[in-house]
Amino acid sequence: MKYCAVAELPKSRIIDFFQQHWGSPEMVISSGVYDCSTLDGVAALNEEDTMIGLITYIIKDHECEIISLDSTEEGKGIGSALVQEVEKLAMEKNCKQIKLITTNDNLLALRFYQKRGFTLSKILPNAVEQARKLKPEIPLIGNEGIPIKDEIVLIKVLN
Repeated sequence: MKYCAVAELPKSRIIDFFQQHWGSPEMVISSGVYDCSTLDGVAALNEEDTMIGLITYIIKDHECEIISLDSTEEGKGIGSALVQEVEKLAMEKNCKQIKLITTNDNLLALRFYQKRGFTLSKILPNAVEQARKLKPEIPLIGNEGIPIKDEIVLIKVLN
């Protein structure tokens, strides 16, 4: 497996990846509306040069925010390695912390990030209702049949 900056890959590959995994490269969360295909990021490629993981992020005011993280093969350390790559990049840019936002139904993400040192920082009640005004295709029901309503902010302080 190898890792490379998304800027090194054809933009069409990044757009196709987001189309397949999110329905579009557009991400609407309380911190903003993002075209993930234009963000900084790191991709994980397998031996056949197939993209098997992708993380995107922004850096602003000494804070790194992870906007998206996807792994096509769970339990193989791909997501963990991508988060570690972003942590290294954030420290090189003198970021004080890494932040991310997920939804209340995303129990896998909540477990994944807390195991990697992130802590729950804030709950934004009904934030997804606001996001749906900009991106109506956000489903009403998510993982495990849980209604998608709230956003949860997680933070990891960097040393």
